[in-house]
Amino acid sequence: MTNKKYFIGNWKMFGDFNSFKIIKKINQFCTNSKKYKVVLCVPNTLIHFFNKKLKFKNIYLGAQNCHHADTYGAYTGSVSAYMLKKTGAEYIILGHSENRQSGDTNSIIKKKIESSLKQKLNIIFCIGENLAERRNKKTLIVLRKQIKYCIEKKYNLNKIIIAYEPVWSIGTNKILKNKELEKIIRFIKKEYRDKFKTKSFPKVLYGGSVNQKNISQLSLVRELDGFLIGGASQSSKKFIDIIKNYYK
Repeated sequence: MTNKKYFIGNWKMFGDFNSFKIIKKINQFCTNSKKYKVVLCVPNTLIHFFNKKLKFKNIYLGAQNCHHADTYGAYTGSVSAYMLKKTGAEYIILGHSENRQSGDTNSIIKKKIESSLKQKLNIIFCIGENLAERRNKKTLIVLRKQIKYCIEKKYNLNKIIIAYEPVWSIGTNKILKNKELEKIIRFIKKEYRDKFKTKSFPKVLYGGSVNQKNISQLSLVRELDGFLIGGASQSSKKFIDIIKNYYK
């Protein structure tokens, strides 16, 4: 794992071939960066096209989800990690709250992690509590369960990045106060290391309404290893401004 900060964009259901201009500008900005690593997780329809179009890659491309089957199968409309790897994907987001709301259980997410690791994809594993769980002070309990039931010690843990995304924060422009966020990130790192007996702490990102305005506040949380950025990653200017403002 690198010591660089991660800036990972999740385009969600956005983009077409003309959106290459966004990728191109971000790629040009990231020339020779020694401080950070940029990953853009785009729709499956764009991964191969963007991968071929980028002659000099300063960024990495990723997918946003997959089916848990290892290779092929009778799963109409689904795409496996095996197929995504063939398109040029190097990273994959798994366990995002939007996918959990659509039916992904911890058991299914675990199978997806296993199939993705078999393809040597880097996992961006999303965890987070919803508003009711937060109000009932169950945040840490929820995070512990999501880690426990989705990951095993036998996995290649160096290929897994944790992304803490409080569900109640996504798309609301509301973020945690730094002290509370620091406490949660420390908990995740300690829980992960203690459970899996690792020598080092995992990389932990924060996601949920990250933008060019609040990144300065978030930059003060030293425990964070980077950010998972949603809507703001669909604009080259906003995404680049997030990186610039982080290092101001």
